[in-house]
Amino acid sequence: MSLWRLLLCVSFACSVAFAGRAYLGEPIYIASASMEPTLKVGAKLVQDKLTLRFREPRRGEIIIFRPPVGTGDRDFGKRVIGLPGDAVELRAKKVFVNGRELDEPYVQHTRSGERLEGDTLGPVVVPEDGLFVLGDNRDESEDSSVWKDAAGRRVYFVHRADVEGLVRGIY
Repeated sequence: MSLWRLLLCVSFACSVAFAGRAYLGEPIYIASASMEPTLKVGAKLVQDKLTLRFREPRRGEIIIFRPPVGTGDRDFGKRVIGLPGDAVELRAKKVFVNGRELDEPYVQHTRSGERLEGDTLGPVVVPEDGLFVLGDNRDESEDSSVWKDAAGRRVYFVHRADVEGLVRGIY
């Protein structure tokens, strides 16, 4: 095999790999306990970047997104709770969407005896371009229930344009 042909094959393989990572999926690493017990710290997952190009996120799915408040360049992974038009309310650590309590068997409260910021909230109505998201480890999650901008104003929603993909299988 000539050097030219080898370089062509390697460049083609790299192009396919980069395109696949940019548009189809990529590996991600769970760095915080905010999604425990569902996703453990240190878990390696696959981020599906393709599915949400064809449909909107659904309630209960775990999405990867750029957070609406300054956290540097790290992405977050949280569970979708409220969709556009939904009224979301938290009452003493229980979540209500459109007046009905959600059944959430995946939720963990590590400080259930403490009253924390975000335990009671709303109701807030999710805007057309927004999503209301919460971590499964509610007492240890930086999410829609507690976000604030630099001026201290509440920020409740992730913009749909900031959603990068869905969490898929563990590897």
